[in-house]
Amino acid sequence: MNDRALVIHSGGMDSSLCLALAIKEYGAENVLSLSFTYGQRHQNEIDRAKKICAQWGVEHQIINIDCLNKITKSALLDTTTKIKHDKTPNTLVSGRNGLMVRIASIHAESLGIEKVYVGVIEVEEANSGYRDCSRSYMDIVQKALRIDFDNPDFEIVTPLVYMTKAQTMQLGYDLKVLEFLLEETITCYEGIPKQGCQECPACKLRNEGIKEFLEIKPNLKFSYKNQLFTK
Repeated sequence: MNDRALVIHSGGMDSSLCLALAIKEYGAENVLSLSFTYGQRHQNEIDRAKKICAQWGVEHQIINIDCLNKITKSALLDTTTKIKHDKTPNTLVSGRNGLMVRIASIHAESLGIEKVYVGVIEVEEANSGYRDCSRSYMDIVQKALRIDFDNPDFEIVTPLVYMTKAQTMQLGYDLKVLEFLLEETITCYEGIPKQGCQECPACKLRNEGIKEFLEIKPNLKFSYKNQLFTK
């Protein structure tokens, strides 16, 4: 049961890096990418996930959990609500990461897969108010899943969780996928590709990480490099 992995794949930078890591560890033919649609305003991220999986030869599946729209409120689920970036942004969808991990893990367990990768990173919790992005949170979910599956070896893998954004850029560079992912992934809460809106916490974290990495690798090439220094 240890020769395959499932990756929760949003189409963003961090989850796509997890996908690249899983491919390196298990081979593309042994990795399943799983995306969720839940009425998010940046639905085009799913198209990016599809494109990345097609490029890398990975099976891609989509699960619909748009019931979230009916049971909770968030600016991420309601396009009529203006996004606000307070200490806890109104884009937070309570319990979303925990729900996705549980659903993905149930699917993985049914396929005989013991490793579920998720691209949470604690800098998101510290800087963006996302409470479900820590390793301690995932440890709680993992403990419950091990009971559910009667399997002490089941693992939620969070390879980026203690990294800075600049360190994730270095990882992408080392994996030889950074330039591709800088062009193809979407991080912005508004669903704007490349440099994004440059205002939301997700864009600010990503773009500051890119700028920091450019101090080390100034010759890195991507289409919106100059735009990052215009604001």
